[in-house]
Parts: sequence; structure tokens; C-alpha cells
Amino acid sequence: MPAALPVYMPWLMTAGFGWLYYRRIRRHFGWQAWRPVRNGIRIGILSLVSAMLVLAAVYVPHVIWGVVAGSFAGVGLGGFALKHTVISTRDGAPGYTPNPWIGGALAVLLIGRLAWRWYAGAFSQGMGPGMGNASPLTLALAAALVCYGLVQAIGLAVRLRAGNTAA
Repeated sequence: MPAALPVYMPWLMTAGFGWLYYRRIRRHFGWQAWRPVRNGIRIGILSLVSAMLVLAAVYVPHVIWGVVAGSFAGVGLGGFALKHTVISTRDGAPGYTPNPWIGGALAVLLIGRLAWRWYAGAFSQGMGPGMGNASPLTLALAAALVCYGLVQAIGLAVRLRAGNTAA
């Protein structure tokens, strides 16, 4: 018989997820120091996740239009946000300030979709047998966020490498 989970485990998991979301959302606000290695890792991970989303769209036909629409929306929003990202230096270190309105809207969208899925009972049923029950809206949102992050990361790398400080 497997050991029972400690009573405090749900609280620890909730706190851990809360911390992860805080860190994710924090990157949308205020001046951010430029870290090229971390950005390169982010580009690699987001490229891998976007490839997985393409595979999901190919193998789960009912989500293809959600992934396509989300990808286009994410690329467009990423380009728009990149135009409104200010490149500057502080104490000789390069960095950038993302537009807080775009970041806030993305954070509300992400948390709102997770709250809706939780309210609808998606997380109380456990893992399904596969992605056959995947929601096109959820994958559209995932594709939008991944493509937005990819465009932002690549765009920032190009702008900061070129030394472009124009907004």
C-alpha cells in the first residue's frame, strides 16, 4: 500500500504554483535586467513547446484552428508589445521595460483561463487518457502565450544585440 500524502501537501503545492505564477507574471512589470543566457534558454524551451503545440494540432484535429488562431494572435501581440518595450541601461547594465498593460492583460488572461478550467472541474478529474479531450480554447491560449514569449525573446535578443535603444 503506498504511503498517504501528508495533510499539508495540497497547501505546499498551492504555494509552489503560486510562487511560479508570481515569477511568471513579475516578468511583465518594471525594469528587467538583460540576461542573454537565460533568454537563450527561454528561446530554446519556447521553441520546443511550440513544436509540441504543432504536433498536438496535427495529431488532434479538433484543436488545429485553436492553435493556428492562438499562434497568429501571439505573434501579432508579441510584435506589438516589442514596439512598446523600452530598452535602457541602469548602472551600466542593459535591460528593458515591458509595457505593463500588455503584461497585465496576459496575466489576467492566463489566470482567468486557469480559474475557468478549475471551476469547470477540469483538474478534479485527474489526467485523461490523452489529449483527445483537449480544449481548442486552452490550446489557443497556450499557443498565443508561447508565440508571444518567443517573439518577445527573439526580438529583445535582436534589439539588445544591435544596441537599438529606440522604442
